[in-house]
Amino acid sequence: MLMIYSSPESWAGLSAEQRDGLSRAHNELTQELREQGLLVSAAGLADPITSRTVSVRDDATTTTDGPYAEAKEHLAGFYVVECEDIDQAIGYAARMPDAEYLAVEVRPVMETSGLEM
Repeated sequence: MLMIYSSPESWAGLSAEQRDGLSRAHNELTQELREQGLLVSAAGLADPITSRTVSVRDDATTTTDGPYAEAKEHLAGFYVVECEDIDQAIGYAARMPDAEYLAVEVRPVMETSGLEM
């Protein structure tokens, strides 16, 4: 999974031209991954202010507004790709325009058995 991180400050600091460039670059990379049969899924995520954090303690469910983590950065979107190895995934993460502004995390997806794919 290629996880795209962002922050309100990093997004606000981009010009309209840079934002358009990000969008174009994502569209191009998504199309390439589709054509190569590597794209499993990809999506942007809504603003963290819309999230809810759920926890269960002693059979009681508690819901709080917002993300759990106290951080400036947040998960802004993701791609799930089928790569031959971690190096191929890192190569695609490095091509994401977001890597220039903050970070793209690469992490293997685990199968239900608990073993990495």
